[in-house]
Amino acid sequence: MSTAQHKISSGFGATSTADDVLRGIDLTGKLALVTGGYSGIGLETTRALVKAGAQVVVPARRPATAEQALAGLNGVECDELDLGDLESVRGFSERFLASGRTIDIVIGSAGIMACPETRVGSGWEAQFATNHLGHFALVNRLWPAIVPGGARVVSVSSRGHHFSGIRWDDVHWRQGYDKWEAYGQAKTANVLFAVHLDRLGRNFGVRAFALHPGGIMTPLQRHLPKEEMVERGWIDEDGNVLNPEGFKTPPQGAATQVWAATSPKLDGLGGVYLEDCDIAEPATEGEERTGVKAWATDPEQAARLWELSAELTGVDAFAA
Repeated sequence: MSTAQHKISSGFGATSTADDVLRGIDLTGKLALVTGGYSGIGLETTRALVKAGAQVVVPARRPATAEQALAGLNGVECDELDLGDLESVRGFSERFLASGRTIDIVIGSAGIMACPETRVGSGWEAQFATNHLGHFALVNRLWPAIVPGGARVVSVSSRGHHFSGIRWDDVHWRQGYDKWEAYGQAKTANVLFAVHLDRLGRNFGVRAFALHPGGIMTPLQRHLPKEEMVERGWIDEDGNVLNPEGFKTPPQGAATQVWAATSPKLDGLGGVYLEDCDIAEPATEGEERTGVKAWATDPEQAARLWELSAELTGVDAFAA
């Protein structure tokens, strides 16, 4: 089967920063929505977009914390949003739509990783619910504001998608919870969401991308005990970050999602998974560090996940 998953020689790479990929790009008059845009690579994304002239909306579970983190950045506004609470998603979306504004860029950068077994909503596994279902509901509810500008929708996944495909018989891990495999399923869902959204949205001029930002030490690791990070070789006993896996800085980690949202080289493309500021190649057998797994870009699985997500959330902008 042919695939669009091949590099396009973007001119950027693993060490490029968000500012690098935006050099020469003017976002004046553009509005971007960045979930998680006040912490880690999300904060660097917000800073870079503002520097390029964009207005940025940062929905946050803790708006006061977000406002403190974003203090001094002009052209940024915060509002309350808890992606693990569908009523909160509905409330934020209704408030935004009431403003009558158009969205040019959506970057779903918020997420949780490898948390202890946690249930939200109707007993849903928290990583699948927050990382995927919350963003699914958000984009579908905001669709009337996304279409007019022919927005790009960027779904921030991870190489963690290598850990697991979708567990169709138990997506909420009610049996045998494994925090890393659950994270992997959620990150696979992020890719499949972009695949099917692109298929549905391209006739409206809306394109979608998913990506791996790279390994970056950010608050995303907050659920991991120090001992586990030492064992994985991420930090030493004193908490200093080691570099055996090629950790990126936050500005480098933000680069691929900013490139996905703005690069002219991606005009006319969509539904693909990116890494290191380029389209990723298909993962080879036994490869766990680079490339994209076939289960994450399978259009049939993408359509199946969309149907399941619409059923679970009660939201589908494309329903007949």
